[in-house]
Amino acid sequence: MPIQLLVNIDHIATLRNARGEGYPVPAQAAQICEKSGAAGIVFHLRGDRRHIMDQDLPELKEAVHGILDFEMAATEEMIELLHKVQPDICTLVPEGREELTTEGGLHLSAVFKDFKTRIFPAIRNGAGGSKVEISLFVDPNPDDIERAIELGSDAIELHTGTYANASTPSVAQEELTRLAAAAKIAHSAGLKVNAGHGLNQKNLPPFLRAVPHLADISIGHALISESVFHGLANTVHAYMSIIEQVKKEQS
Repeated sequence: MPIQLLVNIDHIATLRNARGEGYPVPAQAAQICEKSGAAGIVFHLRGDRRHIMDQDLPELKEAVHGILDFEMAATEEMIELLHKVQPDICTLVPEGREELTTEGGLHLSAVFKDFKTRIFPAIRNGAGGSKVEISLFVDPNPDDIERAIELGSDAIELHTGTYANASTPSVAQEELTRLAAAAKIAHSAGLKVNAGHGLNQKNLPPFLRAVPHLADISIGHALISESVFHGLANTVHAYMSIIEQVKKEQS
């Protein structure tokens, strides 16, 4: 499966909400990203609506022609909205009200029973939900990967934040080793291996070279921040160039 770039456009909405004047429009940013080579778009509708808002959902559904990934907490409210939007994939993530951004992967040992008996059936069975792939945002822990497999998840998204924020090269290498091992376990069980959090133009190349079986790479904050200086289309092109270069090296 080829490596693809998905752009998280949450912080386009953050900028809009700072003034509340209706722009920039997340759906318009999504269209620019896709025209510039991105395979799809990621958005996280949080419970406190700090960036993406409910009114953005139908606009994104209409605007995005590639992959649409709905990041969400495992709540009844979000599952109901999921069935209305019908994205291509939903990524279940932990969500803390006080956190600035998602701080780690799901602790599947704590939520396993609820996911097995309530959350997965609700997503799979409601309003055509079976058409939506389920991905679990997890740290590269073998136990969590095994639980994702047992739950029947379609995919995992490996949390790359610990790697991205590593204080030394040796710590970064240790985390790359963990990520590679987790990817191999998931892939061998037939799960799609996605990844994201904290990736940027500097740390992306070694990550792509070290971790096998990668599919969708979700990048948001760094890409949107860089686009302030270089333009959104140019910045997407820069990330696509990195991905294409690594593909050539591996072919």
